[in-house]
Amino acid sequence: MRIRIIWHTAVLVFLSLGTAHAAPLENQLRQHPSPYLALHGDDPVAWQEWNAASVERARREGKLLYLSIGYFSCHWCHVMQRESYQNAQIARYLNEHVIPVKVDRELEPALDARLIEFAEKTRGMSGWPLNVFVTPDGHPLYATLYHPPQEFHKILVRIDQLWRNDRARLTSLARIEAVAPQGPGKPEVNRAQARALADRVAVEALKAADSVQGGFGEQSKFPQSPQLTFLLAHYERTQDPRLKEFLLLTLDAMAVNGLQDHLGGGFFRYTVDPSWKTPHFEKMLYDNAQLARLYRDAARVFGRDDYRHIATRTLDFMLRELRAPSGALIAALSALDDKGVEGGYYLWSAADLERLLTPVEREVYRLHAGMIDAAPFESGYLPLRALPVAEIAARRKQALADVEKHIASAEDKLRAARAQRVLPRDTKELAAWNGLALAAFAEAAQATKDPRYREAAQAIRDFLAKELWDGKTLVRSRAHGKTSGKVALEDYAYVTLGLTAWAMLTGEVSDYALAQAVASAAWKRFYGSKGFRLEESSLLVAETGQDVLSDGPMPSPSAVLAEASLRLSEKTGDKALRRQALAALNSGSAAISANPFWYATPVAARLRAAGIAP
Repeated sequence: MRIRIIWHTAVLVFLSLGTAHAAPLENQLRQHPSPYLALHGDDPVAWQEWNAASVERARREGKLLYLSIGYFSCHWCHVMQRESYQNAQIARYLNEHVIPVKVDRELEPALDARLIEFAEKTRGMSGWPLNVFVTPDGHPLYATLYHPPQEFHKILVRIDQLWRNDRARLTSLARIEAVAPQGPGKPEVNRAQARALADRVAVEALKAADSVQGGFGEQSKFPQSPQLTFLLAHYERTQDPRLKEFLLLTLDAMAVNGLQDHLGGGFFRYTVDPSWKTPHFEKMLYDNAQLARLYRDAARVFGRDDYRHIATRTLDFMLRELRAPSGALIAALSALDDKGVEGGYYLWSAADLERLLTPVEREVYRLHAGMIDAAPFESGYLPLRALPVAEIAARRKQALADVEKHIASAEDKLRAARAQRVLPRDTKELAAWNGLALAAFAEAAQATKDPRYREAAQAIRDFLAKELWDGKTLVRSRAHGKTSGKVALEDYAYVTLGLTAWAMLTGEVSDYALAQAVASAAWKRFYGSKGFRLEESSLLVAETGQDVLSDGPMPSPSAVLAEASLRLSEKTGDKALRRQALAALNSGSAAISANPFWYATPVAARLRAAGIAP
């Protein structure tokens, strides 16, 4: 859906000149607090961390940096590790010709965002594992994704040849000048423009919509939570029947098919098919926090108790499966089980069903869960919601209560059996994602008065305030008692969002003051005359800044910060925060107008500023 931009820098890239003798590289990732990086600690590739020392070595030796970016629950990251990074020949080539750097995208969100943007502009696509060759002076040169080992080795050799033979030209081609940002606008509201942009987002979203199966796109299906959240609010304002039809179609499809875990609750990251039935099985905190909020709001707007139940199941899953002893929530659950089988934790073979369920339970549950035809996965069936209970009762000429009893019994047995399986966890406690979770639990506590959600929100708030905030600065992540990662704008933005939601729940002056302090620090650190910076400083060439940041899997951090600042100013009378937010929101109209679908959250923030809200 993103516009493809043809890369003027002809084909490919580069690689390292022979250099003076230097001490051989050694793998630096053993015992790293990041579970993802620690997984690569035994690779024969001499992985380095992304730091000034690695960049300096590349400069000193005249070599390219090879940045391999992934994350713990990424299926294809594990595949590429097994096939290529544990391959002795490929490892030797990487160690000799480049400075190989392994990056956990969840610890370097700004770096990841910039290189994802680079990949999209130069390749027309992006994803993970994201592998980028970077010049010694910090310019991204060539990006590629997963390749089988033979193909990947050919790419390495080709890039090496190009770098050796035409280094000066390739270095020059990599130095593409960025478009200068406009900078802050006037701190005022343009209601007509905000309404017009909102209408355009809705129009473009409906153009991109799959009107048959819901969601956006024709291949893989992602929740696109920022866009769906915007469209729900826009429907509430406009009562557009087309939006209602699309939203109900999409919310139902995500709920009943393979995106949702029907035994344990929570949502997977995405499906590889357009019908939402075949997920990649990673579960991410940020997806579930957003979808819990989305389904709770949809329950209110459409009067749907089943949506309210889904929101509750999702929050309960987060508390049960993602909660750390600290009270914070961990980052993710792996797509691979402890045996390396993708989805193995969630799938059931015919033999499993026969062993665990009675004949009548098995027959009823297979109808209910869509387990009739041949198993779609190598390891078996994934439970769906295929047939309603009433239809099964009618088919079998059984009482509704009896069918419900059989299904409940079958699910209890499968959950008990699944509890004996092992699923690896990414135990990082990330500031940004816990900010999103805090907002979800605080708003749920406000809406439901459920003390469990208030207690969960309190624990997350305390973790953020006491463990990751020192009164002036946030920390990106903590894992195994150690802090790591590079704090980014998204950390400050989403933590501000969560703390604001908590303050609105408690009404305490001290809670509002904490949210104000984090918001003010965010504006000071990440916003200036050249717009927003993703991070305060970068080992890549200095970023020029951006007037507005787009939505991705998570909402635009610039828009989230602006809208949270507006909410805080409304409650506290903080005029400085309001002026700052308005000045930022009144910039970047050209970028939004060029591709409104990807700027749903910035447009929503403009509506908030204009007093146009459901």
